[in-house]
Amino acid sequence: MLTRLLAALSAVGVAIVAPGVVLGAEIKVLSIPFKGPLDQIGHQFEQATGHKLAVKYAPAAPLRKQIDAGEHFDVVLIFPSVVDELTKQGKVVADTRVDIARAGLGLAVKKGAVKPDIQSTDAFKRALLASKSISYAAQGPSGAHLLRLLERLGIAQDVTPKLKPMDAGSLVVGPVASGEVEIGIVSIPFILAEPGAELAGPLPHELQNYVHYSSGIGSTAQDRNAAKALIDYFSQAGAIEVLRAHGMEAVAAR
Repeated sequence: MLTRLLAALSAVGVAIVAPGVVLGAEIKVLSIPFKGPLDQIGHQFEQATGHKLAVKYAPAAPLRKQIDAGEHFDVVLIFPSVVDELTKQGKVVADTRVDIARAGLGLAVKKGAVKPDIQSTDAFKRALLASKSISYAAQGPSGAHLLRLLERLGIAQDVTPKLKPMDAGSLVVGPVASGEVEIGIVSIPFILAEPGAELAGPLPHELQNYVHYSSGIGSTAQDRNAAKALIDYFSQAGAIEVLRAHGMEAVAAR
């Protein structure tokens, strides 16, 4: 009797899943331009778990507008302060924020161009004063830090007229690669991701600042266990290697 029932169900296209077998979930991810590492880590995660990722990338401001407009997500990958704001608004589940990685700031030049010395504070000041144009992320944390640095170093009056503001960190290095702008200052992963540009070096230790990347589980997540599995995967050895290859420092393993 059972055999005939199973055969009938199979004939009309009803999938039969053995007890204990869990079908992979589709996890919708909204992410700031974290594409290089997330594409690789996401592939590893899919292979290891059977889950599938549907990732949408956008700069922080447009991404936030999409969320405010009600776009569904299972996992968000964005700046820590934004995760905290979304948690307060009830759009991210409380106590699910996990800090994934951080990236220092660096100076980009066009591929093949002479790389200025920026190994010390004085050398960094000279490089900025000598440059003809500097692109930076006007709406991102790296740009805010650069503006504070100019004031701190006493060169804001001389350097500010050279600044070329970009709407997002992901847009800073393109003008450098095309030769429209002489140098760019932004999070190092954006520099490494642009084949037409090169990293002259990180900012000196005493001037360095880090852009932090955090995650949270959406309050409308279809499968919170699957979402948590993705977030937890960032602490695995393979994921940490990918982050480092993209100029990031992984957080301590959880």
